[in-house]
Amino acid sequence: MQGDFSLADCDVMGFDLDHTLCRYHLPQSARLIYDSFAHYLVTEKGYDKDLLTLAPDSLDFCCKGLVLDIEEGNFLKLAEDGTVLRASHGTKCMTSEEILETFGRREWKHFSTVSGMVSRSAKYYLYDNYFDLPGALLCARVVDSLDQHDRQKTYDFWKDMVAAIQHNYKISAFKEDCGMYFPEVKNNPDKYLQRCPESVKKWLKQLKSAGKILLLITSSHSDYCRLLCEHTIGNDFEEYFDVVITNALKPGFFSHTPNQRPFRILENDEEQEALLSLDKPGWYSQGNAIQLYELLKKMTGKLDPKVVYFGDSMHSDIFPARHYSNWETVFILEELLGDKVTVPAETESEPLEKKGKYEGDQLKTPYFISEQWGSYFMDRLPGLENAEETLVRTWSCKCISTYSTIAIPSLEAIADLPLDYRFTRFSSNNSAIAGYYPSPPRALLPIEESVTMK
Repeated sequence: MQGDFSLADCDVMGFDLDHTLCRYHLPQSARLIYDSFAHYLVTEKGYDKDLLTLAPDSLDFCCKGLVLDIEEGNFLKLAEDGTVLRASHGTKCMTSEEILETFGRREWKHFSTVSGMVSRSAKYYLYDNYFDLPGALLCARVVDSLDQHDRQKTYDFWKDMVAAIQHNYKISAFKEDCGMYFPEVKNNPDKYLQRCPESVKKWLKQLKSAGKILLLITSSHSDYCRLLCEHTIGNDFEEYFDVVITNALKPGFFSHTPNQRPFRILENDEEQEALLSLDKPGWYSQGNAIQLYELLKKMTGKLDPKVVYFGDSMHSDIFPARHYSNWETVFILEELLGDKVTVPAETESEPLEKKGKYEGDQLKTPYFISEQWGSYFMDRLPGLENAEETLVRTWSCKCISTYSTIAIPSLEAIADLPLDYRFTRFSSNNSAIAGYYPSPPRALLPIEESVTMK
């Protein structure tokens, strides 16, 4: 691929909804998600009531890129080669000595599986978006609680966590006012949802005026999608998009074939019979990228229309859109907003005013650098014996440069640029920090000289 990238060269612009087009007030939404899951575990599954209380600084545990080893109750931060950089058992940090004793200096046992497909499984769970992250803190506290009562060798809480997620997010929950999550967002949308900036709305209109086809592809169900879009964009939100796809069930949307995952039409938010093909623009449910691309060929009149997809989840958006569909990908990475320090030093801590505290519930914004986990982008690998420690990129950081065309903190960051603006893309020919716009994370600057793209 060439060294630069321009939206002007793309025929189709696809957008994820949650944390991409619709941004949330993160401390408030994180607390709601945590409470929704915790309430279910305590009331329905008999877990310890202490899970319902949350210390003000406890969201510091939430850091994108963590992997939960489900059977062992360990959370891991991985280097790009799979070495464990930091770890905790439950919420309790492991020392460098404990990490070496437990994992050695070798790649984590499931690394080849998780890294090959940026995947999740029955044995591990990858936390890579803000809908998931509060669940990491809850799982860690569940491990603490189980250890308190009976130190376990393997853990069996995951099925209950999955039940909590399904109870709160299932497709009928919005309509039925089921669980805590949807009723609360319905009743207090301003508390949780940010309004879409006027610059972004104007930019979307400019894209359409320039002849671009606009897609909205979200795993949220149609009724929740409508609430989000009306509140953040406006009642006329459907005019911004040529095709709206809800309940897309990503990443399966990209990886499944038409007969595995057909499109369905909606009537009053209820899914109807499966469609054999996608013949015209409109609002659909489920579906697959193969049939969507056939429709895009018709709409553009091109044999090979160029698609770019904007999303915030490496697992659900960026990896599958690139890997299965070969689309260009723009990674929405709010961590670029919170990258306020360079290499996190053991002895330093930020002054309180820099930690993104909110009035009221005093919870730290999750995208600011975690005291416990350090930078999302890089970390120190302690030296063996008397050797010096080295700075290395995290696996999450490697994924960004491998599967993203560019990475930006928000749509707002590029909304005022001319359509033909040429971004430097991530590629093996460019430096490891080339694809970040408007600027690379400061944490990467000390190692940029020593890291070449692999």
